[in-house]
Amino acid sequence: MITFIAAIALLVLGYFTYGKFVERVFKFDDKRKTPAYAMQDGIDYVPMNTKRNSLIQLLNIAGVGPIFGPILGALYGPVAFLWIVVGCIFAGAVHDYLTGMISIRNHGAHLPQLAGKFLGKTMKHVVNFFAILLLLLVGTVFVTSPAALLASITPFNMLLIVAAIFAYYLVATLLPIDKVIGRIYPYFGALLLFSAAGIGIGLVVTGAPIPELSLTNMHPQNAPIFPLLFLTISCGALSGFHATQTPIISRTTQNEQNGRKIFYGMMITEGVIAMIWAAAAMSLFHGDTSLSAVLANGGPAAVVSAVSTQMLGAIGGTLAVLGVIVLPITSGDTAFRSARMIIADYLKIDQRPIAKRLMIAAPLFVLSFALTKMDFTLLWRYFSWANQTTAVIALWVGTMYLVLARKPHWITSIPAVFMTMATFTYIAYAPIGLGLSMQISYVVAALATLLCIALFMKRVRRLSGGIFAVDEPVVPVGYTPRNTASAEAIS
Repeated sequence: MITFIAAIALLVLGYFTYGKFVERVFKFDDKRKTPAYAMQDGIDYVPMNTKRNSLIQLLNIAGVGPIFGPILGALYGPVAFLWIVVGCIFAGAVHDYLTGMISIRNHGAHLPQLAGKFLGKTMKHVVNFFAILLLLLVGTVFVTSPAALLASITPFNMLLIVAAIFAYYLVATLLPIDKVIGRIYPYFGALLLFSAAGIGIGLVVTGAPIPELSLTNMHPQNAPIFPLLFLTISCGALSGFHATQTPIISRTTQNEQNGRKIFYGMMITEGVIAMIWAAAAMSLFHGDTSLSAVLANGGPAAVVSAVSTQMLGAIGGTLAVLGVIVLPITSGDTAFRSARMIIADYLKIDQRPIAKRLMIAAPLFVLSFALTKMDFTLLWRYFSWANQTTAVIALWVGTMYLVLARKPHWITSIPAVFMTMATFTYIAYAPIGLGLSMQISYVVAALATLLCIALFMKRVRRLSGGIFAVDEPVVPVGYTPRNTASAEAIS
């Protein structure tokens, strides 16, 4: 219990200390006009207040990742706590803040455009592929997981629930952001916070046997902590999916000074949610053997249902499960929205006509429906790899920005190098990748990481040798600035 409470306290302290330091490194400009006003179009560029943006950002980034990931990561034991705290404060929240703020400085540009500007045109195409792949996987995972949970507490069959979720996704993807997402998310946010707070308070009040910090690997199959833990627990520690979501809010942020609360702060909040569910999984099933048995019989959804019912009773448990269901649904809709926006930017398609939005969105839903037929465990593995690979790219984009701006780049370069090594090791070792031995995987990953560093330094020398303005905006194609002199923020 001491480790759990201390970890929560450290996460909160990290926001007020390291978060403030990262904010000073970036140096926000509260006089600079944000894309919400400079590019206002009434669809994606819409000024919204900080409270609403924060709730939307939290629900955007907090899918099943900070719940399912920590539950699976709990198999490793309390070492998972360490990764959640350190990863969230020094990697994930920094990743989210810089991605959001750099996007704001570039008219709300998405990660592929930022990668093209800072890492080169080739990386723009690579990141487009990874971003669309990741968002498709996210959208699919965030359909099947809430559908399974809903099917377990309602009389409706799985296919009907999946169809209903897809119908909602289509509406949320096509309509202006303030018409659906901006209006219902505050209510979803309240349900989410009730769910997490209820479980967290229940753990403390009941004196749940939460194990104390230990670096011992408790995984029943002795799966290696590095790199598997760092890909199993992504949302809640570090997640590339967030890099696809922050530009949604960078297009609705009223002032740069709100960035730490919206981007860094909401990642810390997600870290708290991840800590609660990791602790619940470790404590209520008293060790890795029983936890692994529950996972084998019903997956993470079975753990969520059992934890919620045991901690909060039948009614409270049902509300808590509904809170967990809200998480993936409110990330799935913005996953498809981000995919639409990224494809539109890449293919130079104006998104003001709804017919053109539908033209891009419809094929995405068809592909996603086909992916729902895949095994969830296999789908999650591909999602984990694509997710952390996207995070690595976003961290290198942030590092390049800081290097060229002559600011302390180590706040992103250190986590970038570490996660580059982790993702290469994973794809070399995992069955979905090369399936090499762990020793050989380490060597392959080390060489690949050194190559990435060398290519990065080459790019630094090239950009440093000429005139390169880090804050000269990348203007998304298809969005024409309007006269916003009388524009009023939506409150």
